[in-house]
Amino acid sequence: MRRALDLAGRGWGRVDPNPLVGAVVLAHGEPVGEGYHAEFGGPHAEAVALAAAGPRARDATLVTTMEPCAAVGKQPACVAAILAAGIRRVVIAMPDPNPAMAGGAASLRAAGLEVEVGLAREEAERQNAAFLHRHAGSRRPWVVVKLATSLDHRIADQSGHSRWISGEEARDWVHWLRAGFAAIGVGGRTAQVDDPSLTVRGDTEPRRAPTRVVFLGHRRLPLEAALIRTAREVPTILVAPEFTPADAAQFGDRGVTLIPAATLAEGLGEIGTRGIGSIVIEGGGRLTGALLAAGLVDRLAWIVSPVWLGEHGIPAVRGFEVGSLLQAERWVVAERKPLGQDTALLFDRR
Repeated sequence: MRRALDLAGRGWGRVDPNPLVGAVVLAHGEPVGEGYHAEFGGPHAEAVALAAAGPRARDATLVTTMEPCAAVGKQPACVAAILAAGIRRVVIAMPDPNPAMAGGAASLRAAGLEVEVGLAREEAERQNAAFLHRHAGSRRPWVVVKLATSLDHRIADQSGHSRWISGEEARDWVHWLRAGFAAIGVGGRTAQVDDPSLTVRGDTEPRRAPTRVVFLGHRRLPLEAALIRTAREVPTILVAPEFTPADAAQFGDRGVTLIPAATLAEGLGEIGTRGIGSIVIEGGGRLTGALLAAGLVDRLAWIVSPVWLGEHGIPAVRGFEVGSLLQAERWVVAERKPLGQDTALLFDRR
């Protein structure tokens, strides 16, 4: 199953809005075929693994990270392929939360196969957290906040300089991370000061360029900003409490979408109605604090670099208060990953 999970991860950035799925065929305890869902609309992991196994799949075990689909979609139903291959036993990490495709385990059992569900379920659900969120009925996207900080939790020095706190390997990882999201977001001050492009660069090319989102608050973004100048090349959204008719004309002429929203929850909800199922938000400190205070963060991706910036450095989180340790919400460690001299820590809300 761990091999299947590793395979599933190879579809990162290429299969959304489908889930990440990997599969391995075992004959007499030895792998004879493996596969993963590599591209949206392409063959499913189970079908790829079964094709690789060929006749060795008869009476074998199929290990898959998600319940095989029971209905025909862009691809034939995996249940039919499993039955045709003569598989005897199927081991599944997690059920399919999509009601349109679920029911595969029950269909396989009804056909006489031995079916087990739940091996490494937590890992599989963590890998497909955005997919689970989408099918849980939430209007807003799945929200990940990415921070790159010093050891004392500062995102910049006292002059506001932040390039570069983290090393090259960590920055490459951030581009990989971005590739798996439908949108990349920042706060208004970050957009003003850093003038970012918020694009994906590196080895992982996303199937669709993530939409750029700026949560302006009461700030203004100049028309010559990189995000505005390139809005016709990469979809760009500005979110603010209100916009003037002049804003609508100026930004609209440049291909920018404006979303008036009184709160972050309202803004994220409106973003979700535009088909954006996941967003990674990369600062700044006040936006992060406001998101945490409103309970809108599902995962924290924190890159910690071995440097101290002192008490006058800019804190990573502002405006978020907790009354006492007893009231503090404890998060779950999802992953620890070394990135050269830096460390990536992933935390999920319970």
